[in-house]
Amino acid sequence: QVQLVESGGGQVQAGGSLRLSCAASGSGRTFSSYRMGWFRQAPGKEREFVATISWRGNTNYAGSVKGRFTISRDNAKNTVYLQMNSLKPEDTAVYYCAANRAGPEYDQWGQGTQVTVSS
Repeated sequence: QVQLVESGGGQVQAGGSLRLSCAASGSGRTFSSYRMGWFRQAPGKEREFVATISWRGNTNYAGSVKGRFTISRDNAKNTVYLQMNSLKPEDTAVYYCAANRAGPEYDQWGQGTQVTVSS
């Protein structure tokens, strides 16, 4: 069983930056074969896709964060990151890390970390 633990959330003013981390345990060397993703859920809204990175390092972003957020991974540390720059109040949400180990769905999720952006 893979466990994902997010960290790095907090409160920041609009225009500021945060870096989220997601550490995977229990995966061993197979972490490098996972597609990893970041999702977020704002109060009263459905969870939405933010960014993803393949095992090869190919990335994809939601239009709302493209050019401001960067997803990356360090397979030696079994960790995926989300660098968030030029934050906006509408980025306020609980951010979740997820792993797609096989098949079409993300099947492992972290507990989430709160990001609050004040205007």
